[in-house]
Amino acid sequence: MSVTFERPEYADADRHTLLMYVSASAQTILDVGCSQGAFGSALKQIRDVEIWGVEPGLQAASVAKERLDHVVNDIFHERNTIPDSYFDLVTFNDSLEHMEDPAAALTLAKRKLRKGGRVHCCIPNMRHVDNLEHLLLERDWRYEDFGIRDRTHLRFFTEKSIVRLFNHTEFRVSSLIGINEDWWHEEKRLRRLLFKLFPELTRDMRYIQFLVIAEPID
Repeated sequence: MSVTFERPEYADADRHTLLMYVSASAQTILDVGCSQGAFGSALKQIRDVEIWGVEPGLQAASVAKERLDHVVNDIFHERNTIPDSYFDLVTFNDSLEHMEDPAAALTLAKRKLRKGGRVHCCIPNMRHVDNLEHLLLERDWRYEDFGIRDRTHLRFFTEKSIVRLFNHTEFRVSSLIGINEDWWHEEKRLRRLLFKLFPELTRDMRYIQFLVIAEPID
């Protein structure tokens, strides 16, 4: 089972928006694609938790090892020395879209969870309004260093398709939360009118990312 992903060295961010959704009962956490470990480090500063990280980048992993309890400098695959049925939470904070086989990654994550455990997955939203305007108005698909059209992304998701992936891999999605809302710009009058006239059609277009919270189906 190969779930390869390679990423550039992104900015070291603690992902404060995502921290608030980590349940107080989560004591053992596996952060897949932990980068330099800022998310886990921030969590360890506010509560007593054991955090493992998986990070293929050598430089990022070396920093993460100073911050987290255990770090595997490798891709996420079944040969990792990561215990099964051990974690209360497995997180994919903007890492699943970098993988060749996201379904295999979720299936493997399920093995790592103990009974009652959860998966949190933060994923870029292909239907964010800025991206749609780029497609429709510029009639282009221009890869960039960061963001929704990150040149290292191998998979792209909408609100519907990410839920479908979790359902396909036998997870029950308990919450789907839009995060990083970004659409209101004073100079974008036509955009604001569109959002006002068609609130349901444009609802998912407000968010740069979605956070999926899911549990394995027993």
